[in-house]
Amino acid sequence: MTKILVLCTGNSCRSQMAHGYLKYFAEGRAEVYSAGVETHGVNPKAIAFMMEDGIDISGHTSNNVNEYSDVDFDFIITVCDNAKENCPFFPSKAQRFHYNFPDPSKYEGTEEEIAAEFRRVRGMIKTYCEDFINMMAI
Repeated sequence: MTKILVLCTGNSCRSQMAHGYLKYFAEGRAEVYSAGVETHGVNPKAIAFMMEDGIDISGHTSNNVNEYSDVDFDFIITVCDNAKENCPFFPSKAQRFHYNFPDPSKYEGTEEEIAAEFRRVRGMIKTYCEDFINMMAI
């Protein structure tokens, strides 16, 4: 089965959302993992805004990328520049992809503005993940 790793800085927000969407769009045809070069816990707003779109990531955990050093990934997707620059070497055949999504958890503004930013970034991640699954024919 195809194995996909989504990598971000803290495995808190963007990588968690991508994990949820990749799993959803793969419809059981891929094993999806997410990790960070650090672990910050799953962001409650990421959970809430994914649930708003029908994707439940409430059972996800924040994992360190070193926990998966023995997994032979087919694809590694970095979703922020920091993770791309600090991604450890994986001795595998994995194809690497990168897209630097804005971090909605760092956005400052009113609650309404923060909610709008989470929804905007969620939409970007959703589109990317659907396109990725279709492009890779998973």
